[in-house]
Amino acid sequence: MAERPEDLNLPNAVITRIIKEALPDGVNVSKEARRAISQAASVFVLYATSCANNFAMKAKRKTLNAGDVMAAMEEMEFERFLEPLREALEVYKKGQKGKKEVSEQKRKDKEKKTDSENDKTRDEEDEEERMDEEVEAENEGEEEEVEN
Repeated sequence: MAERPEDLNLPNAVITRIIKEALPDGVNVSKEARRAISQAASVFVLYATSCANNFAMKAKRKTLNAGDVMAAMEEMEFERFLEPLREALEVYKKGQKGKKEVSEQKRKDKEKKTDSENDKTRDEEDEEERMDEEVEAENEGEEEEVEN
């Protein structure tokens, strides 16, 4: 797991950004307060993860899912976070679905482009073959005339 307890802390930049977004403009937070909030957030995340892991283990799974996290929030008596958490999960799922659709469309466009380039290459090769055949036919005709 983690070699040092500090490794379990959330990144300070993320914590600072969250604090700034939550507070009105002009409010300053001391380094000690930011550190305390960071440690509290880390402890909360670890506790929630542990509770969610218990639900996954009861279900004989090794992977935590959203249902495990929801159940953990309820068990930890943070029911008021359930609805915002569900809404955030829906937004995330829609975003992921949109990304997936965009990447599929890009893949299809790339395949179409590749197919059309292959068709062009085939057309060019066919044209070259026709030209070669015409040149050969002309050369054969000239050879016959020379022989006569």
